[in-house]
Amino acid sequence: MIDELGQFALALALVLSIAQVALSAAGRLRRDAALAGAGEGAAMATFAAVALGFFALIHAFVTSDFSVMNVAENSHTAKPLLYKIAGAWGSHEGSILLWCLILTGYGAVMAASRRLPFGLKASAVATQGALGALFIGYMVFASDPLQRIGLLQMPVEGNSLNPLLQDPALAAHPPFLYAGYVGFSVVFSLSVAALIAGRVDPAWARWIRPWTLAAWSLLTIGITLGSFWAYYELGWGGWWAWDPVENASFMPWLLGTALLHSAAVTEKRGALASWTALLGIGAFTLSMMGAFLVRSGVLTSVHAFAIDPKRGLLLLVILGVAAGAALALYAWRAPTLKDEAAFTPISREASLFLNNVLFAAATAVVLIGTLLPLIRAAIDGTPISVGPPYFNLTFTALVAPALIVLPAGPLLAWKRGDLPGVLQRLWVAALIALGAAIATLALVSPTNALAACGVALGAWVIAGALAEAAERVKLFRAPWAEVGRRAAGLPRGAWGMTLAHAGIGVFALGAAFQGAWRAEGAEALSFGQTMHLAGYTLRLDQAGSLFGPNFEAERLLVHVSRPDGTTLCEAAPERRMYAAGGQVVSGVAICPTLLDDMYVVSGERRAAANGGSTFLIRAYWNPWVRLIFAGPLLMALGGLLSLSDRRLRFALTSRVGIARARQPAAAK
Repeated sequence: MIDELGQFALALALVLSIAQVALSAAGRLRRDAALAGAGEGAAMATFAAVALGFFALIHAFVTSDFSVMNVAENSHTAKPLLYKIAGAWGSHEGSILLWCLILTGYGAVMAASRRLPFGLKASAVATQGALGALFIGYMVFASDPLQRIGLLQMPVEGNSLNPLLQDPALAAHPPFLYAGYVGFSVVFSLSVAALIAGRVDPAWARWIRPWTLAAWSLLTIGITLGSFWAYYELGWGGWWAWDPVENASFMPWLLGTALLHSAAVTEKRGALASWTALLGIGAFTLSMMGAFLVRSGVLTSVHAFAIDPKRGLLLLVILGVAAGAALALYAWRAPTLKDEAAFTPISREASLFLNNVLFAAATAVVLIGTLLPLIRAAIDGTPISVGPPYFNLTFTALVAPALIVLPAGPLLAWKRGDLPGVLQRLWVAALIALGAAIATLALVSPTNALAACGVALGAWVIAGALAEAAERVKLFRAPWAEVGRRAAGLPRGAWGMTLAHAGIGVFALGAAFQGAWRAEGAEALSFGQTMHLAGYTLRLDQAGSLFGPNFEAERLLVHVSRPDGTTLCEAAPERRMYAAGGQVVSGVAICPTLLDDMYVVSGERRAAANGGSTFLIRAYWNPWVRLIFAGPLLMALGGLLSLSDRRLRFALTSRVGIARARQPAAAK
């Protein structure tokens, strides 16, 4: 009964989303607040209906209702409760329902806002409703998450979820990732609404910045969780492989980063308005492209959903309709959008524009590398591979200049900046970066100059972010009481920017160091035998059995010693066998230090010549790898801290300002 109620709720959500479009559009055209208000009510009701359908699916998974095909294919009675719940979005159908839940949730929040101007809000709610109708329609007609199995075919037990997906980080990964992906839908809708009105101005930029910041921060967390899961769950010792599905989530993040900075220019100076609107459309377009790539069957990846390509074609149609209509509107309106302010090549606007160009180019590089193999295979069936060497070379060449300029940007004045004065304020940061490079060459490796430059670049960004914060509070230039007063009075948005920029530097430090000096080795060991890696000694001591709630495992005990002979840890890597799916999964053991990891993976048991057994042990020494995950978390924390700033979250600080922003938009 609950499942049928959920199906009815999803069908009702489709009708309500269509009503949302019609009522909001009619209210906008007739300038009728009652009709527009009814459209807002439909947006909230749509979310409530989708939430009811989502609750029905969760209930089916928790109660192991194998009469629902989705549950039968992705759950099992022996599965822990957390993974039963996570199984609701671990399949194609469930993930589409989660996408629709978040999409309509954002639409409901936007509809409930009382701070958006009438005309802009009505058009945006209508656009958000159109997106909802497309995706909910796709779910109802092509990807029903609550589809029943015939009573005669209903299985006694389910197939369970892929064991690789039964992990706490991956249980949280899709909700955060989709919250970021779909968060850009609001920016998309507000961009379309502004283009319809023909008014892309500083007031509009103020409205989109909180939405952009929220989506960017949540997407950062989602990508980091996915990267961390791939690091400790897949057993390959790495954290990023330029997998096409990884790229699908990374491209909206890159364009969202450019959008954040471009919107700041439009808000403060009225410049780059047309470019900001295009980025607003592009960020969600890439999110929809990611949904297509993951679900179309054109990619083979542990992250991808293997489904019927016909349903992938429907997603391609949705992408074409939504993005095509928005880009056509942009092409029509773009010639009429004029920047309100000019700026010199040495100014904050210029530095942010350079940031935009480099991040947009980096997005294009990743897009080409991701799509080229698919396009070539579709044309003549020739398989080609675009691997990490291409991405590492081209992406680094574009992002490195952006990081070099990054510390100077916030110190430059708007319109016309004083470059010598800025460089004078950054001399300490430059000295720290130079010292980091020299120390790396002297203490680590005198031959790897490129890696030393990467370490110096990370140190430069961190020191530059701190120098900018010190400049704001006049550290060492004012009495301590004055410094404390300034620090306490500094907006949270400013501290958030400092944290985010420092996080980029922390990540760059970790990526440069780990990429250059990572070590790996593999040996077949009997009990008591040792292997050596990066000065560490690994000794296989014993093996035993372990029984989990839905798996059996063979666990090894590996003693890991530091170069000085002291014990680092007792690593316990596993090989788990899940009876429900017959899959064998390697369980990684990680011995952490402050910044580094000794990463140990258990391989197959083999018969030894003396009648005993040997075990293949693979080990990786990952120096400074902790910084790779700490950096993005600092970035996300900086974004959320900025979002907590009332002045940014509500865009305007006074009722007078709100009234002024409402008047011209409502007149359109």
